[in-house]
Amino acid sequence: MSARVIELSRVAAAKTCSSLDGLLQEPAVQQFQFWAGASGRRYVHSVFSLIECPETPKAVYLLVRCDNNGRRTVLKVGRVEHEAESLNLAEIRHRGAKLGANQVHLHFLAKDEQERRMIELDLRAAHFSELSAERISSSRH
Repeated sequence: MSARVIELSRVAAAKTCSSLDGLLQEPAVQQFQFWAGASGRRYVHSVFSLIECPETPKAVYLLVRCDNNGRRTVLKVGRVEHEAESLNLAEIRHRGAKLGANQVHLHFLAKDEQERRMIELDLRAAHFSELSAERISSSRH
């Protein structure tokens, strides 16, 4: 996956003035979201809809359900480690569809597998109560 620099001030201005389509090519990054781990560290994530999520390199992900009021509920914290970016996307979409997620939050900045695992565990520990409640309610259906 190639990287490109996006000036956040232009993104903010585009949100208030017009569509982001001209600024960001498909698949469009809707926004950036910071999630804090149990350690207090904050991790920036690129936010995509489950349907528009691009093929992705190895990354940490959060599957999120965003309701009509903008409230976000973390459904799963995980990581994808396949060499093939299309397999990573397939895994994310499959898990997201099963859980009822409508957003994927991707963290790309970890430098290796060990750091991705550490970030995954840090985020999972921070969202343990949300993730546990989700498992309990889904097991009752």
